[in-house]
Amino acid sequence: MIKDKSIFIKNIYYMLSYAFQDLRPDREDDVAGEDFERIHDLFSSILAKGIARQLKQGLHREYLSRTEDLMALRGKIDLPGTMRSRLARRQAVSCEYDELSEDNLMNRVLKTTAMMLLRHGDVSTAHRDELKRPMPFLAGVEEIDPADIRWSSIRYTRNTQSYRMLMSVCQLVLQGMLLTNERGEMRLMTYIKPEYMERLYEKFILEYYAAECRVAKASSPQIKWALDDGFGTMLPVMQSDIVLSRDSRVLIIDAKYYTHSMHVNWDVRRIHSGNLYQIFTYVKNKEAELARTGASHKVSGMLLYAKTDEDIQPDGTYQMSGNQISVKTLDLNQPFDVIRAQLDAIAEEHFL
Repeated sequence: MIKDKSIFIKNIYYMLSYAFQDLRPDREDDVAGEDFERIHDLFSSILAKGIARQLKQGLHREYLSRTEDLMALRGKIDLPGTMRSRLARRQAVSCEYDELSEDNLMNRVLKTTAMMLLRHGDVSTAHRDELKRPMPFLAGVEEIDPADIRWSSIRYTRNTQSYRMLMSVCQLVLQGMLLTNERGEMRLMTYIKPEYMERLYEKFILEYYAAECRVAKASSPQIKWALDDGFGTMLPVMQSDIVLSRDSRVLIIDAKYYTHSMHVNWDVRRIHSGNLYQIFTYVKNKEAELARTGASHKVSGMLLYAKTDEDIQPDGTYQMSGNQISVKTLDLNQPFDVIRAQLDAIAEEHFL
């Protein structure tokens, strides 16, 4: 997929920025102004600058429960611990208390990811030095085993929204790039695992349209099954990737990020049948839902593949049972203005 590696890597920054709603004009020269030949350099730069910003704002602090033997009472007495101290003829009182601390999950994830890049990443000297700079300020924060991180337990409040993109970068590094061999040795791959790139690709397109599309509204709703008897307990959920809608017109987009975007059989290339069945099912069920309202409507579907380095790319428009189903590719190996133009053209073609 990658022909000009530096352009592709920089576009990952833009994708992250939109996907996690942290694209701010005043930061344009922060990371976007740099060229990166290695993805580890990109993540190191984002983390170094992000941690530096957090230090200026103040690291997130949480009240954490502590149990400690002390000479003076603090908090409440831990009776079992105090009894053990008495039996051992120690004068200490075992106390349970809450302490406001920077040594919490989000800061541990930040430090762990930074140290992983420094120890195992292919990071240039300049970016390595940049990432090392804020590390002394995290001296009171412990590292955490990546396998012990419960990503679903991370919650964001108004005071921790600035961590959102940083946590997404950390998750991409620690889950999307980290490998452990049979001897337990860790290493960072030089690419993001396809399943994590696929999620990023989907979320980027949705959030780009939500932020930038002026001709339609973007959402990601579940599509209801058009059931005759209403009984569908065991049916799978139809979760759309992106739905653009305006008045009576709807475009359902299914984003696909594959190493090989077409199925090859005896040198004949075809669109993956499962992908076509899926988008066709989404379109027909959405159309049935709108038909029940009695209002005029037009529902179309699109498979939007990330362009690969294959000679033939999926491209075409088909009329199927009264609906338009199109297949297009999005070239992520272009300057971001070109990607923006490709996405804008898709929306304008359907709604203008």
